[in-house]
Amino acid sequence: MSAAAVHPDYAILLAAHGSRDPASQAQFEALVDKVRVLEPGRSVAHGFLEFNTPTIDEAARQLVAAGARQIVMVPGVLLAATHAKNDLPSELNTLRQEHPDVQFYAGAALDLHPLLLEVCRERLIAAESSAQSEQRRDQTLLLVVGRGTTDPDANGDIHKLARFLEEGMGYGAGAVCYSGTAKPDLTTGLARAAALSGQLGFGRVVVLPYLLFDGVLARRVRGAVAAAAQRFPGVEFVPAAHLGPDERVAQVFLERAHEGWHGQGHMNCSLCKYRVQVIGYEAEQGQAQVGHHGGVRGLGTSAAPATKAIPPYLPHPIEAQSFQIIETLRDWSAVPAEQRYAMQRLVHTAGDPSIVDDLYFSPGAVEAGVVALLRGLTVVTDVTMVQSGLKREVLARVGVSAWCGVHDTETYLLAQQTGLTRSAAGIRRAYEKFGNDCIVAIGDAPTAIFEAVRLIKERQWRPGLVIGLPVGFVGTQESKAALRSCLSVPRITNQGFRGGSPWASSVVNACLIEAQNRLARLTEHAPGAV
Repeated sequence: MSAAAVHPDYAILLAAHGSRDPASQAQFEALVDKVRVLEPGRSVAHGFLEFNTPTIDEAARQLVAAGARQIVMVPGVLLAATHAKNDLPSELNTLRQEHPDVQFYAGAALDLHPLLLEVCRERLIAAESSAQSEQRRDQTLLLVVGRGTTDPDANGDIHKLARFLEEGMGYGAGAVCYSGTAKPDLTTGLARAAALSGQLGFGRVVVLPYLLFDGVLARRVRGAVAAAAQRFPGVEFVPAAHLGPDERVAQVFLERAHEGWHGQGHMNCSLCKYRVQVIGYEAEQGQAQVGHHGGVRGLGTSAAPATKAIPPYLPHPIEAQSFQIIETLRDWSAVPAEQRYAMQRLVHTAGDPSIVDDLYFSPGAVEAGVVALLRGLTVVTDVTMVQSGLKREVLARVGVSAWCGVHDTETYLLAQQTGLTRSAAGIRRAYEKFGNDCIVAIGDAPTAIFEAVRLIKERQWRPGLVIGLPVGFVGTQESKAALRSCLSVPRITNQGFRGGSPWASSVVNACLIEAQNRLARLTEHAPGAV
C-alpha cells in the first residue's frame, strides 16, 4: 500500500532555499526524515529553490507520481520574508499550471512558535552551562542574530523573539543584529553589545543565532563572536548553537502543513501567553480574565478604594488547644520571645518538644522573615511538599506568592546540563529569577542547601531568610552546618538528621501568621477601613 493511500487527504512538500554548504543540505534532509518519522503514513517530499537537488518542481512530480492529489507546500524557512512571500508562491503557481488535476495548498513559514522558543531556550542553557565562568542572567546581555532580509516585518520578528527570550528567561538586556542584508550587521551588533554591557556593568554577552541549519551563515556568526572575544577581552562572549534538525521543528512543519490544508492562517495568537505555554509564563496559560489593578486604581483621588481591613489569624479550636498543651510540655522561659511561636509550631508539627534543643535561629531571623513577607517577597521552596504545606489563606491575606521550580522545564534542563539535582537547580533558578527578593525554605534536599550556601558565599546572594530543615542521612548534617556558618544571611536550621518538608513549612507559616496579625493591627483603625 502506498503512503498516499494511508493518508489520502494530503501530501507535504517541504520547500527550502538551498545552500552551497553541504552541511546545511544534510541537516535539512535530516529534518525531513524527522517529519516522516512523526507521520509515517503520510507522503513527504522535499525540494530546493536553488543550489541543491531535487528542485521543488522535481519533488512535486515525485509526489504526484506516487498518487498524491492534494499537496501542501510548506516553506522550509524560519520567517516570512521574500522567499516565503514571493519566490515560493511563484513556484506554487507554476506547479498548479503543470498539474491542473492536483490541488496545491500554501502553508505558512515557521515564524515564531512556542516549540521553537523551547529549542532556543535549550540552546541558551547549553551555552551558559558550558561557559568558563558563572554569571547571573540579569547581569547578562542576550544578543539574537537573525538571518537578515529586505522585509522589515521579518526583521521585526527577530526583535520580538529577542524580547520573548529576554523577558521569559530573565536576561538583563537584549539586542539584535543580522548576519546579512539588514542592519546592524554582525560586527556592529557585537560591538554595540560589548559597549552596552560595559555601560550596564554586565560581564557576559550570550549570542543566539536564530538560524535553522549549520552552514555559511552559522560559521559567519561563530567567527564573528570569536573575533569579538579577542577585540573586547573585558566581556565574555558565549555563542549558542543554531536550531538544527530538532524534532520540535519537524512538529511545527507538520502543524503549518495542517493549517495550510485547512486554509487556516495563523496570527500572533500562537504566542499569546494565555493561550499556549510560552517559556517563562507557563503558569499563566488559561488564566481567568480578571483585573489586577483594583488596589491602585484611582489611588490618591476621590475614586480611591477604601482600605480593606485584614482580620487577625484565627486558629482552629483544636489547633489552639494543641498550643495550650505545648506551652506545658517544657520550660519556655529561656527561649527568646521572637523565636518562641516558630519553635512551638515546629513542636506542633514534629509532636516532640525535645527538638527545640537542636534548633538554631540566627539573631533576628524570625523578624527578618516577617519583614520580608510584609515587603511581599516571594517564598521559594525546594520541593512542592513545602509549598503545599503553606497556609494558602494567610498567603493571600499577606499578599505573598510561593514559587517552586523543581518541576519546571528549565529546571530539568539546567539539571541535565550541570549535573545538579533538580532541587538544587531550582534554587539556582530562584537566585536568577528573584535575586534577593525572596525567602528560601528548604525541607527536603541537602543539595539545595549546599547550592544556596554556594550562591551566598560566591555570588553574594542575600535572601531575606534561609530556612534549612531537611530530613535524611546523606549530607543532611553537613548541609545544615554549612548553612549555619553563613553569617551574612538570617537563617534557621537544626542539628542532626531530623526535619522535613512540614518543618520548613511550619517556620514559614509562623512568619506568615505574625505578618497577618501585624497587618490586622495596622488596618483595624485605618481611615476608611471596611
